[in-house]
Amino acid sequence: MIKHIAFLGLGAMGSRMVRHLCDAGYQVSVWNRDPSKANALKAVGALAAASPRKAAEGADLVFSMVRDDDASRSVWTDFSDGALLGLAPGAMAIECSTLSLGWTQALARFAQQAGVRFAEAPVLGSRPQAESAQLIFLVGSESSLLQELTPVLQTMGRQVLHAGPIGTGMAMKLALNTLFSVQVAALAEMWSMLSCAGVAPDTALAIFNEVPVVSPAARGAAQSMLSGSFAPQFPVELVEKDLCYTLSAQPSGQFSPMAQAARLVYQRAIDAGFGGDHLTRVISLYPVG
Repeated sequence: MIKHIAFLGLGAMGSRMVRHLCDAGYQVSVWNRDPSKANALKAVGALAAASPRKAAEGADLVFSMVRDDDASRSVWTDFSDGALLGLAPGAMAIECSTLSLGWTQALARFAQQAGVRFAEAPVLGSRPQAESAQLIFLVGSESSLLQELTPVLQTMGRQVLHAGPIGTGMAMKLALNTLFSVQVAALAEMWSMLSCAGVAPDTALAIFNEVPVVSPAARGAAQSMLSGSFAPQFPVELVEKDLCYTLSAQPSGQFSPMAQAARLVYQRAIDAGFGGDHLTRVISLYPVG
């Protein structure tokens, strides 16, 4: 029975996820590179640890929610302070970050060598969904582990989707992020064309809202572009990172024009100084009449 959970990485997503775990009655140890973020969660009952290894000691399950492969590699496998060193055999290591497929599979092997059960559970959703426990988890794991893990994930999200064995959850997350980022890049380009052609922004948005070809996510992106609201939920720099991971997962020599073209758009937005803004800020790369 899972009672003691450790959580590594307390950014915009992780800090909100921890609050739900504490509210559900779990004993939660937390670690963050910036100790002030861990200390801030003491008010909801979390216990701040000095290192990933210390956070993992005695835990039945450890979650990681960090920025990229390098951060994940550090929190799990650091030679002196990595969380895998603190976990007892049979405990669970759950990676919720969006990472490359290659590193995810390597991490699974490291966990196996440590006698630790491993699953990936990257999330769909951003800060509002993390705040309201409406995240969707894309799980790659053995079915037996999924059954044990699901009640914990349900304290932080509204849906747990099993993609298959290790690697499939991360592959699905990269595919879905790529699909969304391509839509947003195309929408920004078309928004500029419509504006220069004399279509009023409110009219364009109203029509987008009525036709099935425009997804609900793209409608939300169009609203963000129209309002000029670019507070980071899915920052440009993270979109570009995920597109790199998608491209690295493609078979050697694979023709990937959509992902490559989208990555160029987000790279240009980073070069323009928009890396920390919401991905819809790519609209600023185009003239709008």
